[in-house]
Formats: sequence, C-alpha cells, structure tokens
Amino acid sequence: MLKDIVEVQPLDDYRLKIRFDDGAEGIIDLTQIVPFSGVFAPVRDRGEFVAVRVNPELGTIYWPSGADLDPDVLYSLITGEALPTYDDAAQAEAQ
Repeated sequence: MLKDIVEVQPLDDYRLKIRFDDGAEGIIDLTQIVPFSGVFAPVRDRGEFVAVRVNPELGTIYWPSGADLDPDVLYSLITGEALPTYDDAAQAEAQ
C-alpha cells in the first residue's frame, strides 16, 4: 500500500479526518481502534488529542506523547482496501 498521510484534522468525539497522498480521505473514529491505554492513554485528554500532527518523514500521524498509528491500517479502514500481506510484499519486491 505505502500511502502517506498528508493531512489530519481532529474532530469531536475522538474522530480524525485524514487525507492521503493519493487523494483518498475519510473519518476515523479512534474509539473503535484505540484502547486509550498504554501509549494511547494520554490521547484520551482532549488537549493531547487535538495536538495530533502529520509526520511527513514517516507518512503517518502522531501525538506529542509518542503515540502513532500505522498509515496502512488507516488507509485500509478508510478505503476498504485489504491490508497487504507478507506474500504481497515479497512478490512486489521480486518484480
């Protein structure tokens, strides 16, 4: 997949509007994918949640507390495209 996130906008109710470099965009409800424990515990705080940023080097989003999310998973959730498997990656590399 390897799609980079280029824009993120925090919304109400722990939702994020995300746009990818290929133009795909959508809204992710973090309550459906993040347990808000461990590294994600600080994100429960509204001030930390709205501090979400794009890391252009990694093509993903992150919070100042150190939490981040896999852009491939977010892309799959937004587009419905299946996550790549190890076999897919190995085949692409062989070509």
